[in-house]
Amino acid sequence: MSKLIERPDYLDQLIQFREKELIKVVTGIRRCGKSTLFDLYCDYLRGKGVKKSQIIRINLEDPDYHEIQDYMQLYDFIKQRLQPDSMNYIFLDEVQNVPEFQKAVDGLFIKKNCDVYITGSNAYLLSGELATLLAGRYVEIKMLPLSFKEYLTAVGDATDLQIKYQNYIQNGSFPYVLQLEKRRDIHAYLEGIYTSIILKDIMARYRIADAGLLDSVIRFMFDNVGNLCSATKISNTMTSAGRKIAISTVENYLTALVESFILYKVGRYDVKGKQYLTTGNKYYLCDIGLRYYLLGTKRADMGHILENVVYLELLRRGYEVYIGKVDTAEIDFIAIDEEGEAYYQVALTVMDENTLQRELAPLERIRDHNPKYLLTMDFVPLTSHNGIKQCNVLEWLKK
Repeated sequence: MSKLIERPDYLDQLIQFREKELIKVVTGIRRCGKSTLFDLYCDYLRGKGVKKSQIIRINLEDPDYHEIQDYMQLYDFIKQRLQPDSMNYIFLDEVQNVPEFQKAVDGLFIKKNCDVYITGSNAYLLSGELATLLAGRYVEIKMLPLSFKEYLTAVGDATDLQIKYQNYIQNGSFPYVLQLEKRRDIHAYLEGIYTSIILKDIMARYRIADAGLLDSVIRFMFDNVGNLCSATKISNTMTSAGRKIAISTVENYLTALVESFILYKVGRYDVKGKQYLTTGNKYYLCDIGLRYYLLGTKRADMGHILENVVYLELLRRGYEVYIGKVDTAEIDFIAIDEEGEAYYQVALTVMDENTLQRELAPLERIRDHNPKYLLTMDFVPLTSHNGIKQCNVLEWLKK
């Protein structure tokens, strides 16, 4: 059995919410490590004296549980296994596969001796009836594939950062990739993830019949990471290329891709006007390895790929993230948390003076005193440009 990769940030969140009167909902793309997180947490519980009989785990994609076809069967299956005089820890993987599962979850939640944890690979899990039925009674833990820091910890070697970074983006950040050595095996694994997301989380759930058209939209989005995109632009571009597609169809596909956690939609924020803008969204990928799997290395915009990595890292660090607008200039990211705002520009290199000034200019237009950062691949000492901190992005990712 392969060694479990530690995911301390997520594990600490589960520990923090242990036995709190909240349903713990772990969401994220398939194979990002949700089930392994439950393995780590169960190990933690057993280390704290919890007996094996107090832990009930069900993966609702496992054929062993194919007889569970509705919420009452799920509820009865678990109820029969509850320890009446102890706290029971209930873990349900991919619970959205059971129709009306939220009724079973709610029935378990109201029991005083049940601590409930669920996972799902689609944002549908927290939409509609579940959100209504369980409003205010759950906490969502948003899980992503491995960060660069977690990746370095897992490989046990933090030297040659640029080589490690290339492997990280080309092979992908899904944890199991680290168990594979040959590129063809990694390619086959990523193909399996991609196919299962398309078939199970998108085509089946959203009743999409035209797989070829969906694939074309996905390829367009993967090829335009970090570019301003709209359904109209996508429709016009694809129609001009000979694949006619309605704007409403593009919108439906984008919604499905976002709700399946394969894409993240990022809106814009006017720094001076202090308002959210309704146009000019960008989309970033949950994992760059999927882009390399689907498109190969052709036309890879390394600057936008680096932006993608930084965006995901800001999410991991708990920020709400937007594209910034200052007059006509753009700031790559505004990161907002309870302590305020921070501004980030991302560039492959600013060794050329003209490039440096171009990257600094939008940040210099901001008149407030929130932190401002310029992240680049350049290995230079930590530098300040009138309060704008320039640092190596790989060192920043390691923190």
